[in-house]
Amino acid sequence: MKKTALQIASFLGLISCFGSVNATETRTALVPLPSIADFTDGDGWGVGLGLSIEYETAYEGSDEFEFEVDPAGAVQWQTGDNLFFWAGEAVGWRTLVKDAWFFQASVGYEEGREESDSDDGRLDGLGESNSGVTLLLEVRHALADDWRYFLDGRVLTGEIGTLGIFGAGTCLSCQPDGTGWEIGAVVTFHDGKLANRDFGVDARQSTDSGLPETDVDSGYRSTGVNVNYRNYVHENWQIFGEALYEVYGSDVSDSPISRNDYEAEIGFGFIYVF
Repeated sequence: MKKTALQIASFLGLISCFGSVNATETRTALVPLPSIADFTDGDGWGVGLGLSIEYETAYEGSDEFEFEVDPAGAVQWQTGDNLFFWAGEAVGWRTLVKDAWFFQASVGYEEGREESDSDDGRLDGLGESNSGVTLLLEVRHALADDWRYFLDGRVLTGEIGTLGIFGAGTCLSCQPDGTGWEIGAVVTFHDGKLANRDFGVDARQSTDSGLPETDVDSGYRSTGVNVNYRNYVHENWQIFGEALYEVYGSDVSDSPISRNDYEAEIGFGFIYVF
């Protein structure tokens, strides 16, 4: 999602109000998984600020790729096994139950697709897709004491439709501070509203764009694999990386909007932990 200068400025302003929170080599994360950033160390504030660089598809189903630079990090506050956070365009809450169950709920904003997202003009005549507020609910369950293996389930729902994500993962060389490697595999499903927001072509869009009218059914969307990496190179400096490869189901890849039957992205960045 694209970030504005105003968001970056407000992020910096809030951080300046909190001052410095010393990061140490003995930092302990709520959950020791690299995909869940935690800048706290027990009770109190945790603040991290940095940048990420991503090379990704220009929009869902695109065969065009682009670089994007975004702010990275979050403002967090932990009390016991509860952590509250603001990260980018989302605010939420996380909790750990009996050391084996992780729950998360957050409210965010999902930006829609614009015709200008395609430099080759392949979205001309389709107009803008809906943007809107979304609710994310997530649960992870550890299958080993150190979260070496885990199951993951997420539901993203709101004005744009509903997406369900179900998967499993393994954490390699993971440390209590949330660093290490994480590899996961997921299967995703969408409802008709989200399916047609991303891949459908209605009568008006068909007339304006010349693409055939297309209605995409709800159900299976894709299968994917993802890799996350996080590490401290200094007690205050953290580096991270992520990669995603997702293969669409036949209903999605047959859409005239889909120029590829897959989506891929790779990114890396750094964060200063205050």
